[in-house]
Amino acid sequence: MTMTAQANLPMKRPLLRRVLQAFVDIRELTLIVLIAAIIIVMSNVNPYFLSFSNFRAVAVGMAPTAIIVIGMAILLASGGFDLSVGSVMALSSTVVAMLLLTGMPIPLAVVCGLVLGGIVGVVNGLLVTGLGINPLIATLGTMSIARGIALVLTEGFSVSSLPASFAWIGKADIGGFPVIVLFTILLVVLFDLAVRHTRFFRQVYFIGANEKAAMLSGIHVTRVRIILYALTGILAALAGVLLASRLMSGTPTAGNGIELQVLAAAVIGGASLRGGEGTILGAFLGVVFVALINNTMTMLAVSIYWQMIVIGGVLVTAVALDMLIRSKRG
Repeated sequence: MTMTAQANLPMKRPLLRRVLQAFVDIRELTLIVLIAAIIIVMSNVNPYFLSFSNFRAVAVGMAPTAIIVIGMAILLASGGFDLSVGSVMALSSTVVAMLLLTGMPIPLAVVCGLVLGGIVGVVNGLLVTGLGINPLIATLGTMSIARGIALVLTEGFSVSSLPASFAWIGKADIGGFPVIVLFTILLVVLFDLAVRHTRFFRQVYFIGANEKAAMLSGIHVTRVRIILYALTGILAALAGVLLASRLMSGTPTAGNGIELQVLAAAVIGGASLRGGEGTILGAFLGVVFVALINNTMTMLAVSIYWQMIVIGGVLVTAVALDMLIRSKRG
């Protein structure tokens, strides 16, 4: 080996190491590459994959999950999480549908559904901060209660025959693009900017990184946590309203298991179960990644039961890799 080659060798290795480290640290970049890889591979396997109708179906289907993951990502950054989001989504969906059948104006019914989601979120926040109950137990309990209320109110049946005008946001298009998708993207952009540039949401990361230090610095940790749980509940309720609009029915079994997909997407997108990290953009890309995996398995005729196994495996793998990376940093 020449002296020139020997001199250049140490420089190449650090460069490669820096590039690999960038992919680890900038989770959004990693996800963009993975999403692009899925699209390239699947476009060669199945030509229909690249069709507008397929992407439209994927985008519309993942919209409720993308809305819920906004709240979950912020909650995870604060060191908490919420397992009741799927049940809140179902409860809001059925309650709004039932109110519409009584003749209540659509805006008022929607507001009632969102308020209901906020109330469940506040209850979660009070259980966690006021009574000191572990978020797992607290939200697991409200998950069961909310789902049970939805089933009791409807006796397990979907609430249909809703006013035709209610379908606008769930089924309408603007310039060929579904309103529900455009609305979801708008929410993602607004919350991503808010989390990056507003004082309130920056507090969330301080709380998640070190709660005691945050308290000593003057941050009202309890108040912030309750607001975050309420926000997560409202976003879950909003997802339920949009789903009811798209399906034109309130379904008490809606969102069953969606909390697993939301958690998987948020963690894949860079959020940590320990708190203090994560972005809205990363969580959204995590939703896109999970949705494309589901779509890929559907096109490959993989059983829905195997899809559940794969998503569970993706979640475990993401958490394991996250813990491994962070332990090496420490």
